[in-house]
Amino acid sequence: MILFTIAPQIEPEKIRTVLQAHASGSSLRGVSRTVNLTYNTVVSLVRAASVKGQMIHNAHVQNVVSSQISSDEFWSFVQKNKNAVNGMN
Repeated sequence: MILFTIAPQIEPEKIRTVLQAHASGSSLRGVSRTVNLTYNTVVSLVRAASVKGQMIHNAHVQNVVSSQISSDEFWSFVQKNKNAVNGMN
């Protein structure tokens, strides 16, 4: 079970609850209070799951052909902030 290998000292059900709550949009501090784990532990669980998820994604999603690519407003915001930091506002 992938969840168990992330943090073997934590019950798999608690890890599942952390990841489901985070995926549903709950704050990390709120999740830590709900499942009675420290904030740093919750952050570590989410990061470890993210790394494992990225590894699985990279192994299975390859050679995707696309004819169109779009971005959302988040990337526009990042670019705007990057320009502001560099003095190119």
